[in-house]
Amino acid sequence: MRTALVMALMAGPAIAQDWTAMTGDQIQTALEDRRLHYADATQVFYKGGRTLYDGGGPSWGNWAVRGDQYCSQWQPGNGWECYDIQASGGAVRFLDGNGNVTEGRYDK
Repeated sequence: MRTALVMALMAGPAIAQDWTAMTGDQIQTALEDRRLHYADATQVFYKGGRTLYDGGGPSWGNWAVRGDQYCSQWQPGNGWECYDIQASGGAVRFLDGNGNVTEGRYDK
């Protein structure tokens, strides 16, 4: 994978335990105009479909909800990669098709 999200896939241990799968509408509401903090990075999901990942330097991409998945696209690649999303309290986690999990917490 070439997404900046890959960097976050190496995040540390789980930050919550009871996870609930999210629908497309729930994903949109959970991410739009919100900031997530990962182990060593942050990511902002802007309403217009842009996203800014910062793990020591800014990386701009695009995001969208397709069906019941979060999808992202990063340069220089031009393909979209999609993830299932689960929520627990003030945290969300992204699950890719290979079983990798990325967890993030909202700004307080």
